[in-house]
Amino acid sequence: MTVHNEALRDHACLIVHGPDRPGIVAAVTALVTRNHGNILSLDQYSENADGGAFFQRVVFQRADLTAAIPEIEADLAATLDEFGMQWSLTDQSVPKRMAILASTSDHCLLELLWRHRRGELPVTIPMVISNHTNTADDVRAFGIPFFHVPSQGPDKSDAEAKILELLTGNVDFIVLARYMQIISEDFLDAVGVPVINIHHSFLPAFIGAAPYRKAKERGVKLIGATSHYVTKELDEGPIIEQDVARVNHAMTAADLQARGAYVERAVLSRAVQWHAEDRVIRHGNQTIVFTDRP
Repeated sequence: MTVHNEALRDHACLIVHGPDRPGIVAAVTALVTRNHGNILSLDQYSENADGGAFFQRVVFQRADLTAAIPEIEADLAATLDEFGMQWSLTDQSVPKRMAILASTSDHCLLELLWRHRRGELPVTIPMVISNHTNTADDVRAFGIPFFHVPSQGPDKSDAEAKILELLTGNVDFIVLARYMQIISEDFLDAVGVPVINIHHSFLPAFIGAAPYRKAKERGVKLIGATSHYVTKELDEGPIIEQDVARVNHAMTAADLQARGAYVERAVLSRAVQWHAEDRVIRHGNQTIVFTDRP
């Protein structure tokens, strides 16, 4: 059964990107008009009008959208192929299916579950998978299925195979909510959907274990968090969102960790929301993020 957000019924989101050239905006707006759509918002960005890349996000309303999508997609293919553009069209009333992977730390996991229950994240959550069991009762209290898949030792292939069995065909993207396992290249190839991670710093500072102790030893004045897409290069994927909090010399490593957890929750939640709302366009190892936040 397909879940719909009734407030967004008949709302479509069109993402367009490719080489910039005159006429793209006119072609897109004309296409929406001739398909009986009413544009609700339009954001665009050009790297360089003379040979750069162009990015656009258009949200429009069209009565009986579900039935009209095949016709609109055919028109898009015919129109935008001429411009050499890539595009995607999504029905915004259908929430994306988001699986969460977690370990023992629960702050990012519970923040996502809480925001989802409040209706702040336009997703469904078919499952939470963890290599530990300490969060099982909390997750199930939200009415979300919890699966325990242990992952110990250097060989993670069995654990990843079991996780893939759970995920395949059931999710549109995955969030690593402080999942303290390195995701293999084979897993990324097999899962076939975007994976979003949260990192406890402005990458690549203080990588590895005990980052807040290392930050304390360095006498940092700012701590931060970075949410990014996972790629084959560890912690080098396209960045979606970052933020910082000010700290001082009197704070202990535990204080820094508590302050950092707050930033991590906020950064990951924003990244998840923007991805779920089709506000993020990947461009090489960068992202274009269309939000009303400067």
